[in-house]
Amino acid sequence: MKKFRLLVIVLALLLAIVPAAAAQDEPGVYYWISHGSPADPVWTYFLDGANQWAADTGNTVNTSFHSGDVPSHQEAIRAAIAAGAAGIVTSSPDPGSLVEVAAEANAAGIPIININTPDPSASFDAYVGTNNVEVGRRWAQYLVDGGHVEAGDFVWMPVEVPGATYGVQEEEGIASVFEPLGITWEVTDATLDQAEIITRMSDYLTANAGNVDAIIGLGDLVTGSIARVFDQVGIEAGSIPVVGWGNSPETAQEIIDGYVLAGMWQDPQMTSYLGLSLAAAAASGIPPGFDILVGALYEADTAPVYLGILTGN
Repeated sequence: MKKFRLLVIVLALLLAIVPAAAAQDEPGVYYWISHGSPADPVWTYFLDGANQWAADTGNTVNTSFHSGDVPSHQEAIRAAIAAGAAGIVTSSPDPGSLVEVAAEANAAGIPIININTPDPSASFDAYVGTNNVEVGRRWAQYLVDGGHVEAGDFVWMPVEVPGATYGVQEEEGIASVFEPLGITWEVTDATLDQAEIITRMSDYLTANAGNVDAIIGLGDLVTGSIARVFDQVGIEAGSIPVVGWGNSPETAQEIIDGYVLAGMWQDPQMTSYLGLSLAAAAASGIPPGFDILVGALYEADTAPVYLGILTGN
């Protein structure tokens, strides 16, 4: 009888433990929210990382793009909170734009991880991505150290979305190098439409090429359009020094062909993968407590490596 009672107790304990363990192992629903455009090639790589994480872990990842539309982006986060998301991974469309919704996620006990574009003013649990101020500084310092620009020179900086977090922060880093040296610059809007980007950049260079001493592409779409724009306007590859983002096969090829000197690799797939991993860890009661910074500036000697990653070859 004692043995029977002991067996019953053990079975009862096991029955209590198994459902609890199963509940912990059940897949969660995570939200991956981007301020970018689905037409922007670099965001396809970020999306690939999110999809790969979902496939590897068995969790569901609901993804959405908001093309710089701040109210839409905010509403997507609120919808994720209302749905009881296991975790939220989001970029930041503009500095300060997600302060309120991040606080709402905190209040709901939902981990919210910032990727791609940092915003320290919001109460995110962690950040995964580049330090955009440092990226801008590195581009400017690269041009200065290489003797490509000097005091009195003018640098043109096209950007897809004027006022967006990434461009504002990159310009801040660039200014820290250029201002003390008396180097001037101009940021111009190129939009998110590839054909319109080429038209606007070509028009700008047609009117101003003689005054442009260097170019910094503040986004992948503009940097990846340099070869087509130069060819269209009749500017020889390498005649104007160019640096910028390097997350597209177009830019990697431009570096190999001499149109662009150096590109910044952002580790897009890994950024999404790590962001979702941190969200899952936080959801399991392991708060990250740290940021993960990524990024590498590459030149022609290593461009084939990145081109291979970007093309899957």
